Amino acid sequence: MNIKQAKEQIRNTLRAYLSRDALGNYRIPAVRQRPVLLMGPPGIGKTQIMEQIAAEENVGLVSYTITHHTRQSAVGLPFIEKRVYDGVEHTVTEYTMSEILGSVYALTEKTGIREGILFLDEINCVSETLAPMMLQFLQCKTFGNQRLPEGWLIVAAGNPPEYNRSVRDFDVVTLDRVKRINVEEDFSVWKDYALRKGLHGAVISYLDLKKENFYRIENSADGMQFATARGWEDLSEILYAYEAEGIAPDMELAVQYIQMPSIARDFTNYYALYNKYRQVYHIDDILRGKVPKVTLSEFAAAPFDEKLAVMGLLLSRLSEAARDTRRQDALCTALYDGLSAVKARLPEAPADTLREIITTRRATLRRAADAGQDDKEQKYLRQAEINRLEEYGKTLDETQNADAQFDILRTLFADDTAKRESLADETGIMFDSAFRFLETAVGPSQELVLFVGEITAGYDTSWFVAEFGCEAYFRNNRDLLFDETRQNLLDRLGRA
Repeated sequence: MNIKQAKEQIRNTLRAYLSRDALGNYRIPAVRQRPVLLMGPPGIGKTQIMEQIAAEENVGLVSYTITHHTRQSAVGLPFIEKRVYDGVEHTVTEYTMSEILGSVYALTEKTGIREGILFLDEINCVSETLAPMMLQFLQCKTFGNQRLPEGWLIVAAGNPPEYNRSVRDFDVVTLDRVKRINVEEDFSVWKDYALRKGLHGAVISYLDLKKENFYRIENSADGMQFATARGWEDLSEILYAYEAEGIAPDMELAVQYIQMPSIARDFTNYYALYNKYRQVYHIDDILRGKVPKVTLSEFAAAPFDEKLAVMGLLLSRLSEAARDTRRQDALCTALYDGLSAVKARLPEAPADTLREIITTRRATLRRAADAGQDDKEQKYLRQAEINRLEEYGKTLDETQNADAQFDILRTLFADDTAKRESLADETGIMFDSAFRFLETAVGPSQELVLFVGEITAGYDTSWFVAEFGCEAYFRNNRDLLFDETRQNLLDRLGRA
């Protein structure tokens, strides 16, 4: 199965394990709550889906890479204790708290969250001395004589032997006590994720053209060479940072992330063309509706892969604009809830109430971080709300009258909603202009079909169309069976 399907399987397992009967007991007793064994190639997103599930289900997440542990840190240190049995004193071996189990208890102490996921990566690459203890943990959920608390799902991840020479096979006894999920790389699923996360347009459009370069691991005379989903995502992050700092990315940068020189070189060449097309085709002018005739004719006559790159540029800018609008919309919704709470407590001083709200929001943000719920988008939205509320508070500090303070808050909020409407209007113009450019240049064509499909597939672009509409999108979408056509086009590109 692909990583998206694996995420759903693990989420459903978590919900089933945490469900309770009428008496408040777990429906499935702890002894029958099998750990999940997630097996798949490196770098396809196993860790990311754990973070997503924890954030979406509001549970804790404790993550460890087992290969970084010794037997002592994972199991604890033995010590001698005295016990009396049948009136006779005996010396027995006890164990100090495992670092791993200790982290679970520490998370609960910090956050109050008593249920979650314990994620153990590279489980089948442990040292020879630690292997028996890890197998015991998977089978019995104990390290030494200490047990994992109830309410925690164990997810252990590993790589098949073809990707790692140091892996160990699990015996039948262990496999018969776990839920095994085999995961394979899948570009279409990763692309949905990449669009949702706003990965660099050059990375997405390049892999649309060269899907065979999305995930490859090969042995060569120079050692192991590979390109992975993790590598492409990290390359996207550094590209954004380089561009923001005015630094020109090159082949040497690409090969640090895509550690297969032939693919790194090919991407570097594509990235140069991608930036060239940005200038040659006047992308910003197109989206403002100011398209030189020569640009229309050049695009109409361009080869298909060049057209795809240009559409990638258009889609990237539309996604950015739609994302900015969505975030401002989410900010306004959050601010409205905050101001409603302020209004409900009038005639208390709005400045005092606002400070309490900010303190609560900060605690929520900190709790999510402590719980391992490291969702980048949620963190961004929460931080944006806190920052704006603090700006509100600084303005209120200049006046003492409660009624005047609330009037100021309403004025500030009106500015934020006006910004949302302005962003929506500007983004709508960009959408209309992009469609007008394509309709004029190529008419009802495979390019337009593909463009409509990408708008639909994009998280932010589809959100914008759903919230604010786009007549050109609906006009072109109405009579086109774009899903099937889009897939046929991308399949053809994959064979090219």
